[in-house]
Amino acid sequence: MKALWTAAAAAIGAVAYGLSRPGVRATLREDLDTVRRRDPAATSDFVSLVSYPGMHAIWAHRGLHRLWQNDTTKVPARLMSQAVRTLTGVEIHPGAQIGRRFFIDHANGVVIGETSEIGDDVMLYHQVTLGGTSMEQAKRHPTIGNHVLVGAGAKILGPVVVGDNSSVGANAVVVKDVAADSSAVGIPAKVRPYKKSTGAEAVATESGDTSSKYADFELIDPAIWI
Repeated sequence: MKALWTAAAAAIGAVAYGLSRPGVRATLREDLDTVRRRDPAATSDFVSLVSYPGMHAIWAHRGLHRLWQNDTTKVPARLMSQAVRTLTGVEIHPGAQIGRRFFIDHANGVVIGETSEIGDDVMLYHQVTLGGTSMEQAKRHPTIGNHVLVGAGAKILGPVVVGDNSSVGANAVVVKDVAADSSAVGIPAKVRPYKKSTGAEAVATESGDTSSKYADFELIDPAIWI
């Protein structure tokens, strides 16, 4: 019991320290804004803070990814990632590289492999797997571009590339590259270019960053609908 209280106190202390830093507060604000943009059911920041396991998993991953960069802390990072999986239902390997404004809706059963790379403004639904198809210790997981939507139950396997502004349909199995501005649906997934431009128009901010101009994704293919 004493150990539990000690862990709780340490967690509260870490949160308080983090919130005292302007950069952390700005990132938290961006995360909450992302939830509101991506989930029409999100109407309260407080509810989002305490009841969105996908966001909790992302927060944990940011810290664990830093630990993964140091050889002496790889083992603790891996062990703690398994604890996060138990608590959130989302397994993100500490080695995965994830961009800004990432969101997992209905987070459950999501698996993101070690060498996965995810760009900015990406959204995954539940039961998505970014998995590998090789036993080699090399790049063996997908690379997901910017402003990509991956539907529920989709499996993206191997070191394939999903281009910017693309969508992967629910339950699709992707084993080949998906070009930018395309949709991939079916088993195995067939790639079809959009008939018209539906991707996000990147707009430069004062900081030089680019982000989506649009609040949500335009789901033009019925196979994408969730």
